[in-house]
Amino acid sequence: MSNFENLRKRAKLYKRWHQNRYHPVAAEIRRWLPRYSGLNDRQILDCAFKLADAQELVAAKEGFESWTALKQGLTLMNTPQQSKASTPAFIDAQPQLFVRDIGSSCDFYIGKLGFELAFTYGEPAFYAQVFRGAARLNLRSVDMPFLHPDFRLHEEDALSATITLDDAKALFLEYARAEVPLHQGLRIEPWGAQTFIVRDLDGNLIAFAS
Repeated sequence: MSNFENLRKRAKLYKRWHQNRYHPVAAEIRRWLPRYSGLNDRQILDCAFKLADAQELVAAKEGFESWTALKQGLTLMNTPQQSKASTPAFIDAQPQLFVRDIGSSCDFYIGKLGFELAFTYGEPAFYAQVFRGAARLNLRSVDMPFLHPDFRLHEEDALSATITLDDAKALFLEYARAEVPLHQGLRIEPWGAQTFIVRDLDGNLIAFAS
C-alpha cells in the first residue's frame, strides 16, 4: 500500500470518528483546522465534517496547506522513506480515575477544579470525561473499593494523574480561594518543578506541576 493510500484511509478514519462522536478527534480538528479553533468539543462534533475536511486535516498534519498540495508533494517526492511503514503519532494521554459516584465527581471537578464536562455515558451515567485546556480526565464509577484499605498507609503519595501547566502557583491560589482539599501544598521539587497535589472525593491524588 502506498503512503498516499495510507493517508486516504486516515482521512476516512477521522471522518468516521467524527460521525461516531469520538471526542478525542475533536482536539485534533481544533488543533489543525483554524476555523474550528474557537469551538469546544461538543460544538465541533455537532458541525458538519465532510471527507474533504478530514483530508484537509490529514494534509495539515503532514505539513501541506491542502489535500491537493499533499498529493502533488507526494508525487514529486522520491525518497526511500516512501516505502517505509508510517510511524503512529501519539495524540493524547487520558488518565482514568475510579470514582464512587459520577455525578458527585463531575460536580467536584467542574465546580471546584474549574474543569468542563466533555460527555457522560450510560443510563444512569457510569463514565464521564472532564477537561480543562488540553488536560483530560476520564472518570469511571465502581461499586467496590478499588484500592486495598491499607494502600495509603504505605503509599500515601501515590498519584492517579499528573497535569502540567504553565503556572502552578496561579492555579494553587485559585484552588486555595475555592477551598479545594489539598494533599500537598505548593512547593519547589529538587528537580526544579513547582508542584502541589489535590485530593478528590474518592482519594485520587492529582498533581499539578509547572
